Amino acid sequence: MNSKLLLITPPFTQLNTSYPATAYLKGFLNTIKVESFQIDLGIEVILALFSGTGLTNMFEQAKDEQNTCSENSTRIFKLQQNYIQTIDSVIAFLQGSNPSLAYLICESNYLPEASRFAELDDLEWAFGTMGIQDKAKHLATLYLEDLGDFITECIDPHFGFSRYAERLGRSANSFDEIYGELNNPNTFIDNILVELLGKHISNQKPDLVALSVPFPGNLYSAFKCGQWIKKKHPKIKVIFGGGFANTELRSLSEPRVFEFIDFVCLDDGELPLLQIIKHVEGFCGLDDLKRTYFYNNGNIKYYNNSLAKDFSQELVGTPDYSDLLLNKYISVIEIVNPMHRLWSDGRWNKLTLAHGCYWAQCSFCDTTLDYIGRYEPSKAKLLCDRIESIINQTGQTGFHFVDEAAPPALLRELSLEILRRKLTVSWWTNVRFEKKFSKDLCRLMAASGCIAISGGLEVASDRLLKLINKGVTIRQVARVTNNFTQAGIMVHAYLMYGFPTQTEQETIDSLEVVRQLFEQGIVQSGFWHQFAMTVHSPVGQDAEKFHTKITNTQMGTFANNDLEFKDIKGSSHSKFAEGLRVSIFNYMQGLGFDLPLSDWFAFKTPKTSLLPNLVEDAIAEHLNLDINPGNRIIWMGKNPEINYFVKNKKGKNFEMAELHLITKTNEIVIKLEKEKADWLMHFLPKISIAQENKTSYQQMENDYNQHLNENFQLFWYSKTMDVLREGGLLIL
Repeated sequence: MNSKLLLITPPFTQLNTSYPATAYLKGFLNTIKVESFQIDLGIEVILALFSGTGLTNMFEQAKDEQNTCSENSTRIFKLQQNYIQTIDSVIAFLQGSNPSLAYLICESNYLPEASRFAELDDLEWAFGTMGIQDKAKHLATLYLEDLGDFITECIDPHFGFSRYAERLGRSANSFDEIYGELNNPNTFIDNILVELLGKHISNQKPDLVALSVPFPGNLYSAFKCGQWIKKKHPKIKVIFGGGFANTELRSLSEPRVFEFIDFVCLDDGELPLLQIIKHVEGFCGLDDLKRTYFYNNGNIKYYNNSLAKDFSQELVGTPDYSDLLLNKYISVIEIVNPMHRLWSDGRWNKLTLAHGCYWAQCSFCDTTLDYIGRYEPSKAKLLCDRIESIINQTGQTGFHFVDEAAPPALLRELSLEILRRKLTVSWWTNVRFEKKFSKDLCRLMAASGCIAISGGLEVASDRLLKLINKGVTIRQVARVTNNFTQAGIMVHAYLMYGFPTQTEQETIDSLEVVRQLFEQGIVQSGFWHQFAMTVHSPVGQDAEKFHTKITNTQMGTFANNDLEFKDIKGSSHSKFAEGLRVSIFNYMQGLGFDLPLSDWFAFKTPKTSLLPNLVEDAIAEHLNLDINPGNRIIWMGKNPEINYFVKNKKGKNFEMAELHLITKTNEIVIKLEKEKADWLMHFLPKISIAQENKTSYQQMENDYNQHLNENFQLFWYSKTMDVLREGGLLIL
């Protein structure tokens, strides 16, 4: 195949790291020898705008608007020379190339300040122990947000740092409003966008352009790219795909879409992209396209060749981050939320461990869609090969595994493989709070580099968790989050309110669970969002089962995903939003645990019906969990040193031994009988993490019984084994 592709992420997604879709596609195209080049127009537009030249042009553009601007924007306009003078240095600092500027930012009158700096009252508790670099990043973030406010008011009302014209995308049941905006004169930011796009088109001379649109905030810019290409380079074929198409455009019937693009693809992009390339080059017909909309002879038709099978995870290739401006992304600290900081601070290589969700049963989730419903895990060795390849390519050892829910069994094997290869990586991912995340598995994950996990607690009510089909209970969540926390892994909880039939009592009880989780220190970060019903979820497809009535039954010609509904049995949920937000903000800072829950709300609420020690009791509860004979035994520690000695007791001599276990932080000494010490010295190397062994608990017991004439159970539950387990003996 001779076609050349230009893969584009339109503005805007993240400032600190690249969205991975184009890297995934480029990696796949490498495997089939198709030439491609990728660009993140989001970061490129941001860097062009937030530069000395960009701000100079922006303030020139805004000078005629000053008579109608707010007091805040007028102040920024009057300080324009200060912004122009400082912007390049601030951006360089946020890119990590000018760290010494932190002292100037923090300790002198360096940055011009507008309304965002009113938040400075909170800086003392937020950054008092965090260091000057973090404080400077936050101040620089406020500085950029002030400029963002100015842009929104005086330049382009659609602007947002991680989204552009998002409102248009979120209200896109009809294409009318987007179409109207696209046919208006270019905005200031549009002109920056198309100028950069034009340079890339001239340099790369692609035959096809593929636009990956993950979110509503990328939608308008994607169409603006397509519009410009169709006008300036009509022979170039434009392909549209990504998360927005996968969820919103599954019933597309709007012909005006195809004034800007040629093909719309759904779900995994590898096979649809390959079939389009073959079609454009004349090797296959329209009927051979896969999951693709095409406008043909006045009609939109969906082509889905059932004979063409998607590529397995083994065959999609290693994500390729070349071409992207990896050293130009900027790290910001927007709000004091530990997990949100991971999303916005530092560059993370993104990698998927498994296609789809291994659970795929939650009733609020889009489980009917391919990207969730079709589960296919990768193998740990292949994943580690890809990790090593990406590290060599990018020079970055941080990874965000972007799974719907990372499977515990795969995380176990991946952690073992990372440790065997002696890789130094920092990683985080999303999980379900299920019981398979034992204390030992969490310790293994931490040893391999896991620094944080996020997971859906959703509605913290056992009745509603059962209705949602989450597959967890409150007590189980408490134990699992405690396991992660004790291993040194930060825990972020996704929280939901307003699920159908949820009562005010259940909302207050959910808040009480959250209060206790934070008070016990086993959840460190969280965020509440109000339930939204989608057409692809079980609750959206069978609303009556959940005592809910859908009120917007008319299908649009463009995007169809969110459903408006009436909760017949539940309470009015939106009024709880502010109280839930403020309460969790305080809990994250260790504040407000003693306040009555009613104090967070401006209206009367019921008292919680839960015991104040519910979470504490769940953590302390001793579970009589039988060890499965097939459980794997792993030794993470070093081989111990042994010294022999004779112990005299009541005139009798006993041969004894001391085992010295050297850990990274201390030394553990175990004194025990010589025979048992010799057995441990013989057995521990067999189960070393460096070995690719799968020694089971049963095999360990058998080996012990072969060497020693003693009940293994007595030894397993002895103080010696307790010390060994603390020193690195895991049962998985």
